[in-house]
Amino acid sequence: MSTNRTQKAMDNYRNFIDGKWIESTSSRAVSNINPANTEDVIGTVKQASREEARAAVEAAAAAFHGWRATPAPSRGRIVGRAARLLEENKEELAQILTREEGKTIAESRGELQRSINVAEFCAGESRRMNGETIQSELPANFAYTIKQPLGVVACVTPWNFPVAIPVWKIAPALVAGNAVVFKPATLTPATAVRIVEIFAEAGIPPGVLNLVLGSGSEAGDEIINHPAVKAVSFTGSNQVGIRLYEEVSRRGAKVQCEMGGKNPVVILEDADLDLAVESTAQGAFGSSGQRCTATSRAVVVNDVADEFVDRISRRAQSMRIGDGMDPQTEMGPTVDESQFNTVLQYIDIGREDGATLVCGGSRATGDGLDKGFFVNPTIFDHVTPDMRVAREEIFGPVLSVLRVKNFEEAMQVANDTEYGLSSSIFSNDAARIFRFVDEIETGMTHINSPTTGGEAHIPFGGIKGTGIGDREQGSTALDFYTELKVVYVDYTGRKREGNLY
Repeated sequence: MSTNRTQKAMDNYRNFIDGKWIESTSSRAVSNINPANTEDVIGTVKQASREEARAAVEAAAAAFHGWRATPAPSRGRIVGRAARLLEENKEELAQILTREEGKTIAESRGELQRSINVAEFCAGESRRMNGETIQSELPANFAYTIKQPLGVVACVTPWNFPVAIPVWKIAPALVAGNAVVFKPATLTPATAVRIVEIFAEAGIPPGVLNLVLGSGSEAGDEIINHPAVKAVSFTGSNQVGIRLYEEVSRRGAKVQCEMGGKNPVVILEDADLDLAVESTAQGAFGSSGQRCTATSRAVVVNDVADEFVDRISRRAQSMRIGDGMDPQTEMGPTVDESQFNTVLQYIDIGREDGATLVCGGSRATGDGLDKGFFVNPTIFDHVTPDMRVAREEIFGPVLSVLRVKNFEEAMQVANDTEYGLSSSIFSNDAARIFRFVDEIETGMTHINSPTTGGEAHIPFGGIKGTGIGDREQGSTALDFYTELKVVYVDYTGRKREGNLY
């Protein structure tokens, strides 16, 4: 795809409906602004109307039957071509991502590689859409299972991973034989457009993948409540996810929600503190803390708490903050003014609740930072489990340190949350490590590594208030996007006497 074509799409983002790029007739326009430099207006998008969202769903419904009839390996070949195109355009997309969302260029390249890996894995799954044969208890009978697509699937995605999360929803949905309506976050239209351009160039037939750029309250509401939409896969906040789940499940459609996290790292007295400090800093301040897997709570035993706080404070204050395009930058801005203000409000709440502010706690200024939404990496010490900074998802570069007496209290504090996405422990004691694995209430956990990170061929998701429905990615990638059908074959050729059920 030529640079001119991409630049045009970046300047004026359009919907993609039934294989055509269509500019919305809406009068409501939103500017796409670089959060590292608010003077850099990247483009403008008109917010799609309900009618345009409805047209996207109808296009998907019309295209579904032809796509379903396409053999799964053929569908997989198209997704595989999309993976290769993502790889060919990796640097271009990483730069769009950094400019639009704010993360560092290294983080953007990492996200692109994750997206490529996911698309490659899902393409391979097209040849493994296997069922099982089951021995019947009756003579001359057998049973087997097959996986079948659902129909039209809505993929509703957030701004913090605007390439990886759409790809890990769209790719398995397409491989499974569904038609897709993709509704990205309003803040990240440029990456959304580029992803859809790549899938279209890879050969996705008209109507099978549709893009709607609009608000959740109008376009999103129209999509998730349309009777032709048989499933909704959502990633975002708990507040929105729970409301979406209530609405969609009420009409009997499938729902998958990956929501918030308040992820703990437990640091015991025998931990390698150099490793624990660097890993915690990466988890807490990487991507400006704007990850559902970010480390937001450090649960530290008293024996090493003073030293840990001193070391991680020095590490936080040494972090280079700036425009993510600078390869030396370690932490970029928050994504927009609203999120920026939310983070600063939570810092004020931490102070008011009596936590000890160790470092940060303010807007980062100087060296051009005044033009962007930069918050200094912030650490609170002597946080208690009842404080709001210990309980609520902040989604910013804020770490709360909770001091505990021993391993038993650490487990109690780590599990004292409504969320259950990720966790980690730093220790060299095998017995306590395995107890931690058994007892921690999270869907994913890490041993002597950050709470962040995952791999394309490994399932992703949480428990408790974090997750609803099937897990995403890996061996579970197709589960949500398919229905299991059981087939009974009676080849006796005669009438069966009576019924089992």
